[in-house]
Amino acid sequence: MGKKKCPECEECLPAWLAAFGDLMSLLLCFFVLLLSMSSMDAKKVSEAIGSLSGAMSVLEGGTKTEISKKRIQESTPIESQDETSDQVNRIKQAAGDANEMMDKNEGEAVIVEEAQEGFVIKLPATLLFKAGSATIENEDVLLFLKRVALIVDTMPNKMKISVQGHTDNLNPGPDSIYKDNWELSSARAISVLKELIIDGVPSNRISSAGFSEFTPVSTNKTKSGREKNRRVELHFYADKNDKETKTVSSILDKVSNK
Repeated sequence: MGKKKCPECEECLPAWLAAFGDLMSLLLCFFVLLLSMSSMDAKKVSEAIGSLSGAMSVLEGGTKTEISKKRIQESTPIESQDETSDQVNRIKQAAGDANEMMDKNEGEAVIVEEAQEGFVIKLPATLLFKAGSATIENEDVLLFLKRVALIVDTMPNKMKISVQGHTDNLNPGPDSIYKDNWELSSARAISVLKELIIDGVPSNRISSAGFSEFTPVSTNKTKSGREKNRRVELHFYADKNDKETKTVSSILDKVSNK
């Protein structure tokens, strides 16, 4: 028998090579798509190259082995809160707890607000006192004031408290021991002040004042408006530094000597 003739080789590319080429094309398209969807950061790439170069000790720029501190801060922002902000949050939490515990009518609640020089706690007079009275009746409010005093103890000594009493435009009434709203607003402010002092607030960090009916926050023509105006406010503010106080004193001395 004669020998079998060897089959002729195909003139085109082998099948496996065509499949391999297709695979490489697909991979190339895949990485091109990834690149098109990503955002390039030249600074970040430069830092990565520097880090790689330093590790391999091959190329120049090996000293650039760390990502800049600024980039770390930008990528992982940290909300910094100073000590005072934390104390304000604690007072807000205490006010929220007090509001949940107290039996109050609509609109009556302890409010904590930020002010230009500190913050303010607004205590509705209806929650504290009976009509025409300056005696604190609410045990929950007394407990809240104790919590405030504990927080004040952790505040810097420069933080001062001004207790301010306010009324509506109606007179205290014939059953009240106070002749007018000046006496009533001042007495209510002093009652809250004394309670805070009893709870541990230093006397040299707190003061009181009565504003009568002349600083309303709402209209006195409606019942709800008058309830908002009857209030005691605790103003927390930073005391002026000694340098400013000495400057004012020196000016007053010059004026008095003339």
